[in-house]
Amino acid sequence: MKLTSIRTTAACAAIAALSFAGCEKKAELHIYTWSDYIAPEVIEAFEAANNCRVVVDTFDSNETMYAKLKAGGTGYDIITPSSYLVALMAKEDLIQPLDHSKIPNVKKNFDPSFASQILDPSFAYNVPYAVTYTGFCYMKDKVPAGADINSWTILANPAMKGKITLLDDIREVIGAGLMACGYSVNSVNPVEINRAVDTVLTWKQNIRKFDAESYKTEVPSGATWIGQGYSTDATQVILGDEEEGIEPRNDIGFALPKEGFSIAFDEMVLSATAPNPSLAYAFIDFLYDGENAKANMEYILGPSPVKPGIDALDEDFRKQIILDSETIKKGQVISAIDTIPGAMELYNKAWDRIKATEAR
Repeated sequence: MKLTSIRTTAACAAIAALSFAGCEKKAELHIYTWSDYIAPEVIEAFEAANNCRVVVDTFDSNETMYAKLKAGGTGYDIITPSSYLVALMAKEDLIQPLDHSKIPNVKKNFDPSFASQILDPSFAYNVPYAVTYTGFCYMKDKVPAGADINSWTILANPAMKGKITLLDDIREVIGAGLMACGYSVNSVNPVEINRAVDTVLTWKQNIRKFDAESYKTEVPSGATWIGQGYSTDATQVILGDEEEGIEPRNDIGFALPKEGFSIAFDEMVLSATAPNPSLAYAFIDFLYDGENAKANMEYILGPSPVKPGIDALDEDFRKQIILDSETIKKGQVISAIDTIPGAMELYNKAWDRIKATEAR
């Protein structure tokens, strides 16, 4: 799902400089992914090992990425959609099945403890890259006395009026409403969807806006007190970045609603029109090397299911980003509904109702 950086643009500039400095004739690997989602040092190491240039293009939502590809966007080798889009992309021939003989590290190093969070454990079209959990990034001292920050009910608390943001994401927001009502995050039952929308509309009177980006800067600034957001982003805010001069924030927390929270893996898939598939396979295998995976997790501040990499992490950091088994049981994996007749029409109408209804 979504990881957006709060770091400065220095890392991006470094990648750009490496990409363009005197290597125009080198083989190129084109990656389409979320912003700031691969460690620059990992990219540099891969470029050096393979005498190539890595070009990274970014998107800010699955919908943006999918729309670009459907409109004819080509030139990419590796794309990182969230799991629930993989089946649809495969059905529409946007991606190609994988040859696992070319990525031996995946089978060897995949951590089986993540299997329950994977939609397709056969990895026919996908290799799991990183997982995010959706909850609340929040200012600790702004939680009203007696309010439960570990519950979706916090969003209806009148003390939070004008100080909450929700993600601008159809599955995450409707899914939140569904879980708050005790339903599956993947429900396609019209009655349940309607009740979920009613629930979201009770929250809307407290909502500043729907936005997938702003909570990472607005919660630290105090403009937002609670932002529905992703675990990786919240961890970036809480831990800070010593190299970039961003201090840790002990006054900010991350909470997962006890009624249920969404789990979404971002997957590495191979574009159906990949210009350089051999280099793409090499990169996927490279990321499943333990040391490379460790470096990447330390940069994105989220877990990749590469067991040697996880085992090599500092113990305190590992506990910070890896959820325990009891917590995982409360999570629900967002699955594909696009192939279910009428499902997306139902969701789109629900989303239109949420967006169109004026807050009271």
